[in-house]
Amino acid sequence: MAYRAVRAFVLGVCLVSTLARAQTGEPYFHGKTVSIYIGFGGGGSYDFYGHLIARYLGKHIAGNPNVVAQSMPGAGSFKLANWLTSLAPKDGTAIGIVSQAVGLEEALGSPGIQYRAADFNWIGRATSVIEIMMTYKDARAKTIADALKREVLIGGTGPGSPSEGYPKLLNAGASTKFRIVAGYPASADALLAMEKGEVDAAFTSWGSLNAYHPEWIAEKSAHLLVQGAVARTQELPDVPAVGELGDTPENRAMLQLYASTADIGRSFIAPPGMPADRVETLRAAFTATMNDPEFRSEVEKAKAEFHPASGAEIQTIVMKNAHPPAEMIARMRKLLRPD
Repeated sequence: MAYRAVRAFVLGVCLVSTLARAQTGEPYFHGKTVSIYIGFGGGGSYDFYGHLIARYLGKHIAGNPNVVAQSMPGAGSFKLANWLTSLAPKDGTAIGIVSQAVGLEEALGSPGIQYRAADFNWIGRATSVIEIMMTYKDARAKTIADALKREVLIGGTGPGSPSEGYPKLLNAGASTKFRIVAGYPASADALLAMEKGEVDAAFTSWGSLNAYHPEWIAEKSAHLLVQGAVARTQELPDVPAVGELGDTPENRAMLQLYASTADIGRSFIAPPGMPADRVETLRAAFTATMNDPEFRSEVEKAKAEFHPASGAEIQTIVMKNAHPPAEMIARMRKLLRPD
């Protein structure tokens, strides 16, 4: 009898506590842990933004949950995208940052993809990414117009990378004369090869160039041929955008589709099928984080790119590019993956 009385008392206390929380409107995320999963290993910009936002997001979510960042690399972040679709909790406690090309790779039918980019709940973007194709010092090609007249050797960092994708599509859609020299492990290696004269051109981000070679900009040693964007950016108003090139309307549309991945940039997603109120809570917290003075101060100190956008804005971009023409995709697939 004593045991039953104690058990009934404990249950009663738990019930009263639960009712009290409900009556006081305790936020859903109170006492919970929100995990930000990063689809790449350490050292890159995806990892940088994932960990940085993890340090600030919790204070802007009602209930102030603990927020942690952890890596889940694999298959160019598609392992994480698949996991968020099929296995991740759909209660708001799992967020991810994946490749900016997640939608394009789905459209191209890349092997192993089990997600639909338009089905994700897009939470927000820390920054778009300004990517640039450049030559160095005394290279014969100093503008994109020069690349129409003479062959330009460019260092490639892999068949799926923009360092090889852009030259292939520009050759086909804008009649440039790039020739890819493949085999460089990363953009830093291609930049070094360009500096040493092994190749004429390399591909990197504007943020990386500012961070690691600001003297090239100050001394005007770098010649920016083209920026991988749909339209010219505020930072580089005099550098042609890929999206404005193309010698036919169809070729211009193809180049714009490929360049649209830069608008996705470093965006954060949550699984499909989440309750709408949780999505809005996370989106509002993300926007508040982007406006947090301490957060912005860290971004500024790191000299990181910072072009935030709301989850709703990114969702619109993804939806717009969700169903490209089948003929365009077939052609892009052939150009990008001839084997």
